Amino acid sequence: MLYKLLYQFTSYWFGFNVFRYVTVRTVFATLTSMFLIILTGKSTINALKNLCHPNKLLSFRNDNKDKVPTMGGLIILGSILISTLLWADIKNAYILLLILLSVWLAAFGFWDDYIKLKQQTHEGLRPLVKILGQISIGLIIGLILYYHPGLNFNTSVYMPFLKHIVFPLGIYYIFFATLVIVASSNAVNLTDGMDGLAIGSVLMIALTYGAISYIVSNVTFAGYLNIPHIKGAEEVTVFAGALIGASLGFLWYNCYPAEIFMGDTGSLMLGGIIGLLAIIVKQELSLIIMGSVFFIEAFSVIIQVFSFKTRGKRIFLMTPLHHHFELKGIPEPKVTIRFWILGIIFALFTLVTLKIR
Repeated sequence: MLYKLLYQFTSYWFGFNVFRYVTVRTVFATLTSMFLIILTGKSTINALKNLCHPNKLLSFRNDNKDKVPTMGGLIILGSILISTLLWADIKNAYILLLILLSVWLAAFGFWDDYIKLKQQTHEGLRPLVKILGQISIGLIIGLILYYHPGLNFNTSVYMPFLKHIVFPLGIYYIFFATLVIVASSNAVNLTDGMDGLAIGSVLMIALTYGAISYIVSNVTFAGYLNIPHIKGAEEVTVFAGALIGASLGFLWYNCYPAEIFMGDTGSLMLGGIIGLLAIIVKQELSLIIMGSVFFIEAFSVIIQVFSFKTRGKRIFLMTPLHHHFELKGIPEPKVTIRFWILGIIFALFTLVTLKIR
């Protein structure tokens, strides 16, 4: 908690007073995580190359992606943790939950990546083991939110646009929170298949949740928009800043042509973080709007499997959906940027739902 140390020097120079403001700490968290990745990226890539390639799992593309190291989620996790520890209040319960979730899902993702690379196969962790790992952390998060005496967490679910329709779930919120985390984690995992696609989409959601967490932490703003006030959510804004910076820093190396992939180490973690951010700021259902890129990708897989098993025919050339467009002859960078554009539209539309209620 570097900011608390710096704030103590206010008596020597008034300028240190800025570190009491969430906005300032969020900016520093963003810059810290971004530059941590940019400055250590090359050395990390070289180190991972010894472990992670040749990666024959990607050889079907015939575009040298088999030589790109994976497990880049490790530097995303590291930058987020360091930045958060420096600029956020780690005594805040929401920050502790976000750190726990990040480490847990990154560990399962790393385990999955390591098995795939070690055995040079598409089969990593058994699907049952992976899903149980996601469900476990979802249940742990749900239980803490529900039973933590100091949080007094709101277990109601609010409908976008309709301010008078509220679903008080009570103890069943534990299972609802688990569903949100598991669904978002897997949706991002499925989307991670093109250079910059997943991390760019995560960036837009992180920006949006950073703004929303700041709004809901302020009694005046929350009251004006008639949305729940979340005490302590201001620190979540700082964490969102760290996520924004990590996304920017990783995109520096992951944009086309990618020098590193995040792997399941990153995608499972980032998806889970998005889900938990939605839970904390009480935007669980609007996550369907904001994360439409991820959920469209996930549903394309579901539709494809259902169609093939019931009719023996495929709807798409290949799933997730971005591969369908790739096989249609659309260049990969164009597919990625078009998905980013959709992500921006969905993020802006989500912000509009805060006012139109």
